[in-house]
Amino acid sequence: MIKMLHLLKQPWPWYVAGPLIGLTVPALLLLGNKSFGISSSLRHICASCMPANIPFFKYDWKKEAWNLFFICGILLGGMLTVKLLGDPNPVSVNPTLAKELAGYGITDYRNLIPEDIMNWRSLFTLKGFLLMIPGGFLVGFGSRYAGGCTSGHAIMGLSNLQWASLVATVCFMIGGFIMANLILPLILSL
Repeated sequence: MIKMLHLLKQPWPWYVAGPLIGLTVPALLLLGNKSFGISSSLRHICASCMPANIPFFKYDWKKEAWNLFFICGILLGGMLTVKLLGDPNPVSVNPTLAKELAGYGITDYRNLIPEDIMNWRSLFTLKGFLLMIPGGFLVGFGSRYAGGCTSGHAIMGLSNLQWASLVATVCFMIGGFIMANLILPLILSL
């Protein structure tokens, strides 16, 4: 049992983690003819809380309640994994990248999200505001405009050979490269 916990604490290689993620698609389809996706759960939450006179939220969200349990399971599983199997050591960062990030004031690698820029104090700075508020809005707007998020299109849509998912995934990747290499360095240098 102790050896098993030790193995679980190690990063899983892509050839193990990838197929496990990929197996969620047939499992959801076989167990209940359900589609994998995360962003639609926000619509279900809003539909359960909003008055029924808003047309976008006027549907039987209770039929999709399984999705809300699925999201809760992801959150709970993530929290339990960090608590039980989390590595107390700082995140390992390539020295070249660490030097570049230090130029932007990012030096704390204790968590997966750099607290140097993602915290309540930073929200009231131009850099933090741009990363969290417009950035969050663009992620939410983009996923709804694309008809789904990266997990829904790249995992579920591509496995179902949907042309729209291929286009969306290519656009997500291009947008990610542009953001990471052109826009984010400009924002971090503020």
